[in-house]
Amino acid sequence: MTQQGSPGERRAQARFGTADRADQFYNSQMLAYLNPHMREFIARQEMVYIATAGTDGACDCSLRSGPPGFVQALDDKTLVYPEYRGNGVFASVGNILENPRIGLLFVDYFQSTVGLHVNGTARVLSNDDILSLPDGPASLAEATKQRGGRRPECWIAVEVEEAYIHCSKHVPLLAKRDKHLAWGTDDEAAKGGDYFKAKSESRCSTT
Repeated sequence: MTQQGSPGERRAQARFGTADRADQFYNSQMLAYLNPHMREFIARQEMVYIATAGTDGACDCSLRSGPPGFVQALDDKTLVYPEYRGNGVFASVGNILENPRIGLLFVDYFQSTVGLHVNGTARVLSNDDILSLPDGPASLAEATKQRGGRRPECWIAVEVEEAYIHCSKHVPLLAKRDKHLAWGTDDEAAKGGDYFKAKSESRCSTT
């Protein structure tokens, strides 16, 4: 997409009569880079939603979380974040290896209730790649170390193409509560167990 909208966006705007409203948004809120306010916002977030798709068009939306600053803006066009082993599926990484397009959504549920969309292209980097970045901050070297017995399997570097606000009017204001975060654990109870009772279900749909 560009700052004037994708062909699909333009078709939708024509259908619903919102082209003028959309142009106002494009021209006042959409940037092709991260300004200092966006970078500061990202630096204090503890979670981000990630959207990817493979070459066959199959989509995946996932959540990544970590301590504030686990997603780092290296400059106004580059974000990086770590990927851990998780369930071993690597759905997001697999999609990126086929199709580099990525969408990220940061939502501040606890202060401003504002969100930040970041769209762009992604590539998969190793820990060694991250450590060899010429302008990488010392915090990146620290982040490649083990946490909860795990170190990142790889990193995702995102080249920013669009950055824009997600308005706060329908975002709930939440209160944080204490929770022990068992980083890297393989304990089934700590991971949620078989919460949806899927283990005993048929692998095929019943409908």
